[in-house]
Formats: sequence, structure tokens, C-alpha cells
Amino acid sequence: MYIRRHLETPFMKANRFFPALLVTGARQVGKTTFLHSVAEPERRFVSLDVPDVQEAARAEPRLFLADNPPPVAIDEIQYVPELLPYIKERIDEARLKDPEKAVGMYWLTGSQQFRMMTKVTESLAGRIGIFNLHGLSARELAGAPEAVPYLPESLAVGAEPPSPAKFFERLWTGSYPNLLMSSDPRGNWLDFYRSYVQTYLEKDVRSLSQVADLNVFYAFLKAVAARSAQMLNYSDIARDTGISQPTAKGYLSILEASGIVKILPPYKTGETASQVVATPKIYMLDTGLMAYLASWTSPETLADGAMAGHFFETWCFSEIVKSYAGAGRETPFFYFRDKKRRPKEIDLIISMDETIYPTEFKKTATLDINDARHFDELAIFKQRVATGAVVSLYPQRTHLRGDVLNLPATSL
Repeated sequence: MYIRRHLETPFMKANRFFPALLVTGARQVGKTTFLHSVAEPERRFVSLDVPDVQEAARAEPRLFLADNPPPVAIDEIQYVPELLPYIKERIDEARLKDPEKAVGMYWLTGSQQFRMMTKVTESLAGRIGIFNLHGLSARELAGAPEAVPYLPESLAVGAEPPSPAKFFERLWTGSYPNLLMSSDPRGNWLDFYRSYVQTYLEKDVRSLSQVADLNVFYAFLKAVAARSAQMLNYSDIARDTGISQPTAKGYLSILEASGIVKILPPYKTGETASQVVATPKIYMLDTGLMAYLASWTSPETLADGAMAGHFFETWCFSEIVKSYAGAGRETPFFYFRDKKRRPKEIDLIISMDETIYPTEFKKTATLDINDARHFDELAIFKQRVATGAVVSLYPQRTHLRGDVLNLPATSL
């Protein structure tokens, strides 16, 4: 069963304007399935994941493109980025003949941005629309017709939320379509994530010369998963995995480029730089993969475990990221933490149009006005602070105070 992706609307709109479109994202989030679902009947598909196809494309790029004329979808373009200048050449030729018909020629996918994105922006600047696809969002699974980028005031509460036990089962299972659509997600969980990590290490990480030992990189990956929703401390991770801090930074850039993690910078302005921390936070983008790497073998142990709060925050943050990506939008996200002796922290800051939208994540089923007490610290930025939110397991949307809402996590 195919679940309609919210990205469809902005993607198809862009297809009427750009000659090329690129869908990036982690392995197994459904990039190729998505393109098949929206492709016109005449569009052909070719995958560079196949070694002999890779070799043919690399050896004779013009011949390869002649054999696969547009409209065409080329999977895993990161394996042969040398094709990109030749795609540009064909796009420019088509534009000279008829600019109106030179749209939607090439659809590309890539599961590893580490080497690919520089090549794309260099070769296809002004000719390509770029989209990021994540795992299935809660709203997609619920059948919502389109993405609604999260802002506290605009979030509509949907159906009756599930029980906390069902909610943590959702977190533990994760958001990869192949697992969710299987006949027995819980029974297939261990095999799926074991295979996923092995494929990621063998296909993506091994191809990068910066990684000398896959076992060390796997230990690094586990250490990062154990620190999701926390401040990023390179020295701690380096110490725990026996690598240098520069190596840890290089490894983290690989995880970020391949869609496994997202780095959340602190919010600051020139006037406030000395008052807030400079250290970013780190988030896994799939809580199922996070649970596997952190060795939580069931949703029941996870719900009662020491990391439950970090899992809750990670899931909420990931859903908010998906709400923007599904609408084809990239909005900078931040967090707030000052340098006082007893630091004040706010989990998420969305900054748009000189307005700050604060959000706090709390794994609690009770209402507490003190959960929003740090929002007043945002006055140091001398910007408008809009209605904020505490996202929790309390099942109803309600005001904690005039400018702060409680929002059920299941409404994200």
C-alpha cells in the first residue's frame, strides 16, 4: 500500500518550472517509490546503484544520456556526479529550442549529499529544484491531505490521540516506509534495522575515504544516537569512541549529509552573542533507528527508560522538520540556551520575519505553567515573541497562559 507523500504538491509545482528536480534523503525513506507514484507514463527510470550501469554512465556520459532521454528519472546520482555537467548541456540545448518544453526533463535522487550537493549547485545552478524527503510523518500516516508547516498558533488538533503505550510504539518503530508497511513491523524491526545499518555502512560510508574503520564508525554512530536531543560535545564522543575530535567532526558531517542526523544551532544575534552558548544540539531524524542503535529492544522498555524524554523530544523535533520539508520549505530552526550560572533553555526556536516562535517539549501528561517559564528570557533579543507552545502528552489543546499553548504531541 502506498501512502501519499505531502511532498507531491510542491514537487509537481516545481516540475512545471525547473528542467531538473533532485530529491535527497536518507536511504529507505521512499524517494524512488515517491517518484514512481507521481511519474507520467512515458518517464523512464534508471538506477546508478547497479555497478555496470555506473560504469557505462561514467565511461560514456553522453552516450548514457542519449540512451536514456528525457523525461527520465536517474536514481542515486551521487554514484556518478560526473553526469551533471552533461545533463546541464542537454538542458541548455533544450532551452534554446523551446524554453517552455525544457521543464521536467530530469528527475534525480541521491541518498548521500556529502559529495553530491557541491556538484549539483555548481553544474545545475538555476536549472534545478531541490527537495528533501524524510520518513513518513505522523500526518501522512493519518491521511492528512497536505503538509502544514508547524507554528504553535496554526496547528490544528486532529483525531483522538493514542494511548502513551501506542505512542511509544510509534516512536520505537520509526518512520521508514518499508518497515511500517510490512505485515509485522514489530516482528521485522530487528532484521530491518540490522540490515539498514549494514547497508548504510557498506554502501555509503565505505565509499568515503575519510572512514578508515567501519567498526569505529559504527561505534561513533551508536554514541551519537545515545546523545540525541542533547548538546553536541565532540570531546565526549571522541573519548567514548577512541577517535580524535577532528575525526569526530568529519564523521558527524557524513551523518548529517546522509540524512541520519540534524544539527540544531543556538539562536543568537550580534548583540546577544556573548550571552548565549555557541554549542549546537544534535538530533537523530528517525527514532526507530535511534532505538536500534541505543539498544532499546521494545517500546515498553523505551517508554519506562532513562532516555524516554530524549526520544520524545527527538520525535517531536523530527515531525516539525517533516512538516516544513513536506511543504517544500526550508526554515532555519534553532534552540536557546543562555550562559547564566543556572542556564535557561528552550528546545526549539523558529525565527521568521523578525518574529520568534518558541516551543518546549515535555514528556508529561499533566499541565504545568512552569514548563514555559523560560520563554520570558527571549526578551534579550528585542524582537516580537509570538504565541509559544509546550508540546506534551497531555491530550488536549489548551492555553497554559495567554501567550502559551499546550499542544498534544500527536497533533504534530
